[in-house]
Amino acid sequence: MADYDLVIIGAGPGGYVAAIRAAQLGMNVACVEKEETLGGTCLNIGCIPSKALLNSSEKYLELTQHSEEHGIKINKIDLDLSKLMQRKDKIVKQLTTGIGFLFKKNKITHLKGSVSFVDKKNIKIKSSKEITVSANNFIIATGSTSITIPKIPVNEKNIITSTGALSLSSIPETMLVIGGGYIGLEMGSVWSRLGTKVTVVETLDRIVPNMDAEVANQFMKSLQKQGLEFKLSHKVINSKSNKNDVDVTMESLKDKKQIKEKYNVVLLSVGREPNTEGLNLDKIGVELSDKKAIKVNKQFKTNIDGIYAIGDVVPGPMLAHKAEEEGVACVEIINGQKPHINYDSIPAIVYTNPEIASVGKTEEQLKEAKVDYKVGKFPFMANGRALTTSSTEGFVKILVDKKTDSILGAHIMGHDAGQLIAEIVTTMEFGGSAEDIARICHAHPTTSEAVKEAALSVDGRAIHI
Repeated sequence: MADYDLVIIGAGPGGYVAAIRAAQLGMNVACVEKEETLGGTCLNIGCIPSKALLNSSEKYLELTQHSEEHGIKINKIDLDLSKLMQRKDKIVKQLTTGIGFLFKKNKITHLKGSVSFVDKKNIKIKSSKEITVSANNFIIATGSTSITIPKIPVNEKNIITSTGALSLSSIPETMLVIGGGYIGLEMGSVWSRLGTKVTVVETLDRIVPNMDAEVANQFMKSLQKQGLEFKLSHKVINSKSNKNDVDVTMESLKDKKQIKEKYNVVLLSVGREPNTEGLNLDKIGVELSDKKAIKVNKQFKTNIDGIYAIGDVVPGPMLAHKAEEEGVACVEIINGQKPHINYDSIPAIVYTNPEIASVGKTEEQLKEAKVDYKVGKFPFMANGRALTTSSTEGFVKILVDKKTDSILGAHIMGHDAGQLIAEIVTTMEFGGSAEDIARICHAHPTTSEAVKEAALSVDGRAIHI
């Protein structure tokens, strides 16, 4: 007889949520985590601490640059970086401790240590001592880690990943962010607001490559106005860490011209890769993709009976909320239920200011697929609530099927875009149309009215523009 009905490997958003759902369904469940705290990358060195720093830095910028327009005069503003970091750490501790409470509440066994498969039904857990645990089912939820590049040797001091960027002890004068994706732009924004001169280098000819091109272009212009510089179509070919700075050599992909510059800090942010090393998956025959992600079917099953995988460790967008949904669905499938995840309605958000939120297809994807579509747009500049809160930058863009009016995608650039996208996601989940949103009464004055106006705009019926 197995020790547990289910053992989940990894206590990040996918793993701990799966464990709680499994316990709710009456399973005898254990969750194994190699780190000292629960919550995985998201809670410890990802989503939560980065948003705490983004919030603090936004408040600092508001006071230093925008207080006078509200008639508020401030003679002197001092920044205590250590206290700012302490607030971030306090929030992280509160949430990670909270997961421990939820485990106890739901009678989930928390096992600490690094995991490797002994065979298809047994794992070895190694910490201060070594134990072997058996289970009828396993869910691998080991997440992802920052991609490293040999010629850019990370030391987490002046050549850092997002982990180091969350814990700098002083504000650098200059920072080079390698990679124009979500993480690099968020962390670059934090330090730019606090006074760092930030340069972003990207090999492509645009930033946030998975987002709608119109939004990405406006987004970059907004960040440039905030002081960030961009070197597009460039790559870093070498870097050398010195005592006080880093020597960096960049090369243009267009004319091969090289640029040599010095930066106090270099942030390597070129994406993440699945955590599959050390699990001994080759021994039991679990199939991996070329990118070392675990191959699964629509039921999250690997090619080995009783072994499942979810979240960043499987193909698809590396998003905490995607992992959570997969964790719940996977456990319910194991218990004979038939849940469904619509991957076309999973939102993605960049938590800069303005925020960028996206769901479904981009215009470029619709054009490539030769779909007949219509566009509805509305700028926040014409929204009363946005004007009263000095948050007029950006717009709402809704893409719909030309024949059916069903929503195919939506893209928002603006303050609280991540909150506003939820209405559109909900409508998409229920198979709704732009007309449905247009007919809903939205409270006035709110920025949600911009979503309604964009829906009206699909048919040229926007009222306030």
